[in-house]
Amino acid sequence: MAFQKAVKGTALIGGGAIATVFGLSQFAQYRNKHGTFVHAQAAEAVTVPVKNHFPILVIGGGATGCGCALDAVTRGLKTALLERDDFSSGTSSRSTKLIHGGVRYLQKAIMKLDFEQYKMVKEALEERANLLEIAPHLSAPLPIMLPVYKWWQLPYYWFGIKLYDLVAGSQCLKSSYVLSKARALELFPMLRKDELVGAIVYYDGQHNDARMNLAIALTAARYGAATANYAEVLRLLKTTDPAGGKERVCGVRCRDVLTGQEFDVKAKCVINATGPFTDSVRKMDDQEVPNICQPSAGVHIVMPGYYSPDNMGLLDPATSDGRVIFFLPWEKMTIAGTTDSPTDVTSHPIPTEEDINFILNEVRNYLSVDVEVRRGDVLAAWSGIRPLVTDPNSKDTQSISRNHVVTISDSGLVTIAGGKWTTYRAMAQDTIDAAIQAHGLKAGSSKTIGLQLQGAEDWSPTLYIRLVQDYGLESEVAQHLASTYGDKAFEVAKIAQVTGKRWPIVGKRLVSEFPYIEAEVVYGVKEYARTAVDMISRRTRLAFLNVQAAEEALPRIVDIMGKELNWSEQKKKEELEAAKRFLYYEMGYKVKSDQLTDSSEISLVPSDIESHMFDKDKKGFITILDVQRVLESISVQIAENTLHDILNEVDLNKNGQVELIEFLQLMSAIQKGHVSGSRLAVLMKTAEENLRQRGVIPVDRSGGGL
Repeated sequence: MAFQKAVKGTALIGGGAIATVFGLSQFAQYRNKHGTFVHAQAAEAVTVPVKNHFPILVIGGGATGCGCALDAVTRGLKTALLERDDFSSGTSSRSTKLIHGGVRYLQKAIMKLDFEQYKMVKEALEERANLLEIAPHLSAPLPIMLPVYKWWQLPYYWFGIKLYDLVAGSQCLKSSYVLSKARALELFPMLRKDELVGAIVYYDGQHNDARMNLAIALTAARYGAATANYAEVLRLLKTTDPAGGKERVCGVRCRDVLTGQEFDVKAKCVINATGPFTDSVRKMDDQEVPNICQPSAGVHIVMPGYYSPDNMGLLDPATSDGRVIFFLPWEKMTIAGTTDSPTDVTSHPIPTEEDINFILNEVRNYLSVDVEVRRGDVLAAWSGIRPLVTDPNSKDTQSISRNHVVTISDSGLVTIAGGKWTTYRAMAQDTIDAAIQAHGLKAGSSKTIGLQLQGAEDWSPTLYIRLVQDYGLESEVAQHLASTYGDKAFEVAKIAQVTGKRWPIVGKRLVSEFPYIEAEVVYGVKEYARTAVDMISRRTRLAFLNVQAAEEALPRIVDIMGKELNWSEQKKKEELEAAKRFLYYEMGYKVKSDQLTDSSEISLVPSDIESHMFDKDKKGFITILDVQRVLESISVQIAENTLHDILNEVDLNKNGQVELIEFLQLMSAIQKGHVSGSRLAVLMKTAEENLRQRGVIPVDRSGGGL
């Protein structure tokens, strides 16, 4: 892999630097085959001489691990980072997408007179301000409404929210305010009106978490960190200290996940920043060490954008079981979550139907009766594992705070555990401070406060206008590129394909309803996406927004990646299947499709539906030819491959036809709101209405008869 070649001689950051050493032809082959070495742009290339030995080696490519690498390298320490999957493939891409201090933690701090909780909220609010400053293209303030349904709650919540502003001090984003009932309904018309007293609005930050994580990794690489994804740590290397006779961690044994090749990386200090997997790395050091992490699963769902206003979130401060639920606009959709329950540590957490229904029921409690909250409107769902620090006296994970701890083992392994997304930078600073002290490293103080991340330097809110004017991109696509890549959006625009249309001139979309374009797949490979899952979930966010749209885009994504990475037909097939499994199990496709496959839920009989319109021959099933015949009769033309996709959504046993039982399941699920947006059902309804309107021409209007 790229990282291995780099550490043997020179850690190379930037295509230009790598090409200088290996030669252009070797570099092209090297990058296409392995390419897991993150680099800055060629113009920003940095050459860092090392001899397969680093002062700092970080295990883990989530927000905290990448933050540690960035903090260390900007202090002048030669730094390496290893991630066994993709950057942000774990918890860091599965958050609520908020940059916040934690209103509920402040409440606990006050109610329990807990100074540690207060300090954590204070620190998080400071970090919130910094994160909004260093990556303005990926983050922004978001107003969040707290509806009030009892008069006595108004002063209670007002005091708490004002205290939240007060703790933030000069870094308060905007001052909170109280709304009347009428004004609250004007700003959030979907809100339940009954017994509504008023509302309080406060401000927190929101971001694109996976892209933010990637920006931290790319920034670390730009400053000279040797950073590799798909590099799994198999075990820790140890040596005996001649002075004290103790064993000391001196590096790691790694495996290139893509090729299976193994190699060693030596380091003076190894940092364990593996989130939920913290204890598994600690046990590589000492099998007897007790666990310090208590994993907690948090499920989120994504619903259509019409469930919430474009720029106003909602907070349910007291759910039926004491949790907190956020209901937020995100990427023109609506995100709702989260749950909080103990879980086992796994690389592939799966959202459960129970958790999805819990969130839906809580959402129903706050939305107007005019808004039917349907199970079928859940477009995606995921579960993330929070790496909470265990409190021996706690009975459940909900009582555990997000405080982080830094520990150093007898052999010198530095572990950072706990914390939250918002405080990743402070956690990294504390970790590197501890590492420097414990290992006698020579370095200055942290320089990451105010340090702009990749894409932020020349970004401005109007940058997208230049993309429209200079390249002929759609306005929606240009805004998306500017808010995703910042000032690097021009590099994506430069490689965008011509559409062949009058407008837009360039920028072919991957799917019609989302602004992601094919050029982003090419650019994503340069950002070291190595699998189709990397592309649909972390370079783009399609999988997190709509699993069906992501599946629809997969064949084209695999084709483009295949060309960029020289994949064989067999490799392309494997990538397609792996991505479909990811969507099916980890992004909620399974629980969505289960709504169609439960025959016990069928509430209709054959006489209730108009399937005979399509099944004229009474075969007991519908084929693509049946659908084409009916559509032709009402002068509707749809491409054959599109019709195949439409039938495939309902064809549960994948035999190329929709049988009566499958059709009954579909229509029953639609009737109950478990499924929405079925293209076959819409087509059938349209055809039925058209044919009925035509009817039979009466004899007295036909020009004949007596």
